[in-house]
Amino acid sequence: MPGAGAGAGVPELLTERLVLRRWRAEDRGPFAAMNGNAAVMEFFPAPLSRAQSDDLAERADGLFETLGYGLWALELRETGEFAGFTGLAPMPEGVPGAGGVEVGWRLAQPFWGRGLATEAARAALRFGFENAGLSEVNSITAVINVRSRAVMERLGMREADRFEHPRVPEGSPLRLHVRYTIRPEGEFGSQMQK
Repeated sequence: MPGAGAGAGVPELLTERLVLRRWRAEDRGPFAAMNGNAAVMEFFPAPLSRAQSDDLAERADGLFETLGYGLWALELRETGEFAGFTGLAPMPEGVPGAGGVEVGWRLAQPFWGRGLATEAARAALRFGFENAGLSEVNSITAVINVRSRAVMERLGMREADRFEHPRVPEGSPLRLHVRYTIRPEGEFGSQMQK
């Protein structure tokens, strides 16, 4: 995979239990299995095919080359297992916060319920604020996605607005979305450190 490895000076981020790193070719199999899992993809329009998953991995890693940050692959420090991704990416067009940056995550189901998404997202936010000089970071999800919203709230993010996502069909229970935001200073910054 082009750009894989330590390239472009983007550091690996270490947390207590995780390594946030550039993508490797061997990540593609477990990533495709994760993206094909209906439970993991419950709040997305549909699971991804292998080709769609491989394309997403390529684009996720490519962000590091163009932006200096991106969606890091997650690896458990103890076992070396691929667990999913977390990181920073441009907000989608046509939604509140477009033109800004979003923190996002997706973990394989065996890694749910351990606080890993919060741990990894906190490291990505710290990198965004301290290294990339971001002044605000967003996160969006379907209003009914209570698990992801709980992560946003644990990070110290605050609900900013609700909107109908233009890429989700009308009538879908996933159409109504919520946007959360966080800034590096003040009450949000202190919440991020916890």
